[in-house]
Amino acid sequence: MTVHPARRRPANPWRRGPVWIACSLAAALTAVAVGVTPARAATLPAASGSPSDVLAGMSLAQRVGQLFMVGTPASEASTATLTAISSDHVGNVMLTGRSNAGTAATRRVSDRLQAQVSAASTAGVPLFVATDQEGGQVQVLSGPGFSAIPSALVQGTWASWTLRAAAQTWGGQLRAAGVNADLGPVVDTVPSPAAARNNPPIGWYDREFGYTPATVGAHGVPFVQGLAQAGVSAAAKHFPGLGRVTANTDTTSGVTDRTTTRGDAYLTPFAAAVNAGSPFVMISTAIYSRIDPSQPAAFSPTVITTLLRGDLHFHGVVISDDLGNARQVAAWSPADRAVRFLAAGGDMGLTVNPAVLPQMYNAVLARASTNAVFRNQVNAAALRVLTTKQHLAPPGGTTGLPYPGYIDHVLQRGSTDAAQVKVLQTRLTQVWYDVHGVDGVFGSATDSAVRAYQSVPARHLTADGVVGPATGTSLGIWR
Repeated sequence: MTVHPARRRPANPWRRGPVWIACSLAAALTAVAVGVTPARAATLPAASGSPSDVLAGMSLAQRVGQLFMVGTPASEASTATLTAISSDHVGNVMLTGRSNAGTAATRRVSDRLQAQVSAASTAGVPLFVATDQEGGQVQVLSGPGFSAIPSALVQGTWASWTLRAAAQTWGGQLRAAGVNADLGPVVDTVPSPAAARNNPPIGWYDREFGYTPATVGAHGVPFVQGLAQAGVSAAAKHFPGLGRVTANTDTTSGVTDRTTTRGDAYLTPFAAAVNAGSPFVMISTAIYSRIDPSQPAAFSPTVITTLLRGDLHFHGVVISDDLGNARQVAAWSPADRAVRFLAAGGDMGLTVNPAVLPQMYNAVLARASTNAVFRNQVNAAALRVLTTKQHLAPPGGTTGLPYPGYIDHVLQRGSTDAAQVKVLQTRLTQVWYDVHGVDGVFGSATDSAVRAYQSVPARHLTADGVVGPATGTSLGIWR
């Protein structure tokens, strides 16, 4: 997306400004009510059942559409993007560029996009609408109703509770604009101020929270949590890290990280964001020569499936960095980019350029129609997208998702504080652990879910089924 820096810097490639429209699959599963304004709602076609039921009721073409996010200018709903929703069933949109028109004007753009949702286009499932609202030189939306957000480097000097509260405020502003997701935080680590001067994508624009993985992780988590408390989903980026490259993937080809390894300390901020419940992780298009030297990370099963899904136990939506205009992937056709990303284990291909969407969409649909293995991957990815949408607060509804509240004493099997057990069960469900119903009973299903959560090595917890300060803090629900 275009940045207008106050001082001379390399041309900034971030021409996108993601804004995810306020949506709730939970509402879509019954009788979806989309908030057109705080005082008035438009009823969308009903889709009844669980995310699996919604998926079963979708055509293959509609399932494929859920796997793309397409750009539109933040100031208007472009004809190309509206067509992508109505004709190619696209289920997600990103507001790009810059707009200083404020929350009310942005809400009108969001509503115009959401109005394309129908039984024919998306099976009645509302859109994700996203924007890059990181702060500093990467803030797509400004004007009346939006705060001037400081850079991540400044945010990294704040106490965690201060950043969490600020992120909740910024998230509330996005929600008022019809936005329910932010393509942030950046949890890439730049090694030093000197290195930042030679790091065009991150350090040059002060997009890093600090210069150590510990500092970055400690500030990425409250950013994720604050957005969640406002009902806005976060996307931790750019896995497995752009803090040690010397060129920008949006404007340069052959960008390669020759340092990062599997198990690298620079992956810990991503693990922290995953543990905090970040619904999305964005995959870089750089090449990581010590992990998979053969292809960009967005096309690599090793990066997506082995590292992110396996080592970090991420069960949410894997979204790509831009596959539409980025020079890093220009050697591949748009069709091949989309197919390779999904085949590697990705879930949502991002293109800031709607003109290439038909090529991508048609290639994925054709492959899924003829290849059973790929079709299964498409179905699994679509289910992850639908499940993530279900976890969002409904438009105009109460905030606080995915954080349902807090606990203030130890819980374990047999605990009788039903209210606090429900908080625990809700949080476990939201980070993809099955408790067989939020009923306030700490029985065998909840005990198994707690132990499974505690068993992930990266969390450094004791798998004893006891939810005390360590496990509660990891889940983000310990007061």
